[in-house]
Amino acid sequence: MSDGGRAPGLLVVAGEASGDNHAAELVRELLRRRPALEVFGLGGDGLAAAGLDRLAASSEISVVGVTEVWKILPRARQIFRRLLAEVDRRGTRTALLVDFPDFNLRLARRLKQRGVRVVYYVSPQVWAWRRGRIKTVARVVDRMLVLFDFEAELYREHGVNVTHVGHPVVDQVPRLERRRGPHPSGRRQLCLLPGSRASEIAAHLPVMTEAAGLLAAAGDLDVSWILADGIDPDRYRALLPPGLPLELVREGRFEVIADADLALCASGTATLEVGLLGTPMIVIYKVSRVTSWVGKALLRLPNISLVNLVLGRTAVPEVLQTRATGAEICRTAGELLDDPVRLETISRDLARLREHLGAPGASRRAAEAVESELAREGSRP
Repeated sequence: MSDGGRAPGLLVVAGEASGDNHAAELVRELLRRRPALEVFGLGGDGLAAAGLDRLAASSEISVVGVTEVWKILPRARQIFRRLLAEVDRRGTRTALLVDFPDFNLRLARRLKQRGVRVVYYVSPQVWAWRRGRIKTVARVVDRMLVLFDFEAELYREHGVNVTHVGHPVVDQVPRLERRRGPHPSGRRQLCLLPGSRASEIAAHLPVMTEAAGLLAAAGDLDVSWILADGIDPDRYRALLPPGLPLELVREGRFEVIADADLALCASGTATLEVGLLGTPMIVIYKVSRVTSWVGKALLRLPNISLVNLVLGRTAVPEVLQTRATGAEICRTAGELLDDPVRLETISRDLARLREHLGAPGASRRAAEAVESELAREGSRP
């Protein structure tokens, strides 16, 4: 027992929206098994609702890119120190770190120095870039829980204690029947998924809405912005072009996506959600020039979207960096919308995605792995 007789608890750290969603499901499963367990740390609204004693909100420090990090660095350092102080105060012995590698791998190093056992959930994309991180993982992570089978093989080759739990998105995205033929309204349906981080939305929303405006001017089109959890659309009103009718969707987003003819989707976990619903998409990604330069130097794969990586081919088009302009996105989208055969081909390719992502129950398997690490606390000196 630690300060004031409080149990050491479990430190949980998730730094962005998709990791927060995955961690929230895991924590719910874990608390069903251990109702008295106290979980505390850094997370978003999902983890807070699942029972996390939240010391800071992940939205405060969730950005993408080299130059973008400088803006939040002072706050990130404050949160980093507070998490470690709380670990010391409680005498915490086990930590669950979720994705967010630039922050979490540094935190893992400091936790290991304190004798804290580190479980890492959702691997850094070492198979794509910065492969040297595998050596860091081997030193500071006691157990790695991965979403993809090919990740497990890579870590085993480097002597990392790894468990393949499957992808929780399989449980989160329902099987929905896609509409065949024209929409009852007679209008084409377009969904925009610009991302879950403030920096992603600031980069993607303007070019996506510009493309949507150009498409709408050329024909009947209904446009929906699928809001990620925790996103306040009022913060981004100034980025929207005047006169574009835009429906904001948070509740029932899967049904809206499944009903769409096409989605414009920022690269990330959202591409798997759209893909599991069978909706054709264009994957878009745009970061600062410095970040892009670093990424080009380190990236070792022909595609960046998870959909194409999992399927092992370019099933959906990617419009990246300097090509990610409103005009280019409009051109690519127009070609797809005018080609029903190609849209159907993409939908058929995406129908194979679920079988590649593992069996249902990923959050349950991940919770079992964390529980087994917690059970070791009593046997450790």
